Amino acid sequence: MNSVLKLENVSLDIKRDSILNDISIEMETGKIYGLIGRNGAGKTSILSLIASFRKPTKGSVTIDGMDPYENENLMSKVTFLYEVDYSDEYDTAEKMFKAAKRYKEAFDMDYAFSLMEAFGAPTDMALHKMSKGQQAAVNAAIGLASNSAVTIFDEVTNGMDAPSREYFYRQVLAAKEKRPRIFILSTHIVSEMDYLFDEVIIVHHGIVKLQEPLDVLLERGFRVSGQEEKVAEFTAGKELLSTERLGPIRSDMVLGGLSEEELGEIDRLYLDISTVKLQDLFIRLTEDKEGVE
Repeated sequence: MNSVLKLENVSLDIKRDSILNDISIEMETGKIYGLIGRNGAGKTSILSLIASFRKPTKGSVTIDGMDPYENENLMSKVTFLYEVDYSDEYDTAEKMFKAAKRYKEAFDMDYAFSLMEAFGAPTDMALHKMSKGQQAAVNAAIGLASNSAVTIFDEVTNGMDAPSREYFYRQVLAAKEKRPRIFILSTHIVSEMDYLFDEVIIVHHGIVKLQEPLDVLLERGFRVSGQEEKVAEFTAGKELLSTERLGPIRSDMVLGGLSEEELGEIDRLYLDISTVKLQDLFIRLTEDKEGVE
């Protein structure tokens, strides 16, 4: 079943603090969404609303037009995994999988066990005795094996080594193809995960700064490099995100597209043009300081 998840004009206040301010997001089955933002931007608050941990102060959160808050039928279709302190958890991964199976009708027990084997993590050891990487593997396995219509991973790879993270990324892609769902990945390792994203949602100071397909977002910026005076001539009047200098060479990151005329100008001035990575765009688009240098 294809699902549509919507947050419409949502605000969230906690005590006297405004955490989210009039945000709107729409997600659909079959896509992986990268939710990125600096610490304290409001990412986890958005995820907690989707997972029905909180109710918005204003606005609405719906899945297929229905409010998931305290909705038993919908709550079982959302799985939210995040980094947890398991220092007092005496259950094993196997027991946690069995518990997940009781509440998630589509949970695939065999897949969960095969994931743990591939991660090199035990299923019969109490979680408090596991390493951080093994504990992260348990969370990853629960989320992937849940087959939930909405599957959320909030920094779930924390503690994993590089091979384990790469294996997890491959499994997310495979799970998306095998049983399409809405995947939401919230992470600070943007440079490592960006290739997974179909769409990117950037949150900054409690607002959604943008939601765009990854390829469209990356077309919004470029880097031009060359002799100082020629780069300055070309980028004059354009929206600069940053300027770097190395001796007589200047490199400007620019927000905006390039016309055929501008491409010709780049050739005339003997400048080099290159694409901008998502992490670079994210950093610059969420800077609060004045200026670009």
